[in-house]
Amino acid sequence: MSQHLESEATFEGHFIGFLYRQWLIHRKPIPKGTTISGQTAIVTGSNSGLGFEAARQLLQLGLAHLVMGVRSQARGNAAADKLRKEFPDSTISVWLVDMESYDSITAFAKKCETLPRIDIAILNAGLRCDNFTVVEATGHEKTFQVNYLSTILLAILLLPVLKSKKLSSSSLFPPRLSIVTSDTSYWADPLEAGPVLPQFDIPEEFKSMRSYPRSKLLQLYFISKLGEHIKADDVIVNASNPGFCRGTQFGDGAVKSFISALTFWIFQNLNGRTVENGASAVVDGVVTKGKESHGSYVSDWGIRPYPKVVYTKEGQEIRERVWEETLEELNFAGASRIIEEMKR
Repeated sequence: MSQHLESEATFEGHFIGFLYRQWLIHRKPIPKGTTISGQTAIVTGSNSGLGFEAARQLLQLGLAHLVMGVRSQARGNAAADKLRKEFPDSTISVWLVDMESYDSITAFAKKCETLPRIDIAILNAGLRCDNFTVVEATGHEKTFQVNYLSTILLAILLLPVLKSKKLSSSSLFPPRLSIVTSDTSYWADPLEAGPVLPQFDIPEEFKSMRSYPRSKLLQLYFISKLGEHIKADDVIVNASNPGFCRGTQFGDGAVKSFISALTFWIFQNLNGRTVENGASAVVDGVVTKGKESHGSYVSDWGIRPYPKVVYTKEGQEIRERVWEETLEELNFAGASRIIEEMKR
């Protein structure tokens, strides 16, 4: 549905649009009587922040089994213990997944095949690096690697698993997979002509608050295209935005001077949502949104337009290059084959 909202993209990408979202769009409660009793959900990056709160809200809705995908076993266990005390009737598992390691991601997806059912997958793990850092195993810049390449790889690997776990009685609510994105994509610096992915690995052009929005823009390019290749009846895929939140680590270290840091702190506390409200927007994307959200950008408890650039001729050309280059990058794991098999 986002593909039909071009007329709203300019406002959404304006600073006034940002303030409107943060101040005037209020949290919409989950419809009374909604339950996900008996269901299983995977939430990555769920030991703290938005991921932890999203997991908690799923459990409040009756989730039977939560799989927490985390990088640290100790931190994951500590977070799980808090949730177990609050939700003693639910099963909570802590599984390791290192988003800097393709081997770890592949092993995590393989382990997911052992689950009797999977109804929801929220791919929340992400980061923002202050300095240009290369992931040794892949040779890519870390923000780009974790937020985009690794997240998309995990999404692709989970698609056939989710489809295979679909219950025959769940035709109205197929398995749902949502990538947690950001409305900073509205203000991402334009991508240059030519190959797209190599543009993220140039040290001289790296800026923390440049790489992060661009990595989120790539997510939207890919998800919008993925929705055209995957049937919503098999797996609903979308990208969900929690909005600008206070009480998270976003922005820490990005500003160096005391005055700049103080200014950002004031701005964040004046305009930021609570973590609870931000997480509820993500949960909304997998609990209340259905097939109408397939391939779309879900934000502020509704379906919103992509960034304006996505609708342009140049943006569509970039989207095709992003799609082709990403599949080529991930074909070591059979990415193209998986997409083709999902289409059959």
